[in-house]
Amino acid sequence: MIVNHGFHATMTAQPGKGDEVVKLLLDAPALPNGDCVVFLVGRSASNPDTVSVTEGWTSQEAHSAFFATEPAQALVAKLQPLLAGESQYTDAVPVGGKATF
Repeated sequence: MIVNHGFHATMTAQPGKGDEVVKLLLDAPALPNGDCVVFLVGRSASNPDTVSVTEGWTSQEAHSAFFATEPAQALVAKLQPLLAGESQYTDAVPVGGKATF
């Protein structure tokens, strides 16, 4: 797995909208994209309206190209009204680990 670009985003959903945010993210159009090699959605155990996403991409260019597509822009448009404020982003390149669902 070659991951050259990634980030961790923390979003706060409008009160009671955490489930909707999680559902949209788990149906994200990035999941079948071969350049998106890590896409993990999580949420706070103490506040279910705090949702996080960790993404890893083969390159920054691949990530930028994907987010310029109509499906990606449609996802962003659906997410925006469900969020309270701006998402917080941290530069993070996944290097390994485990996820079993």
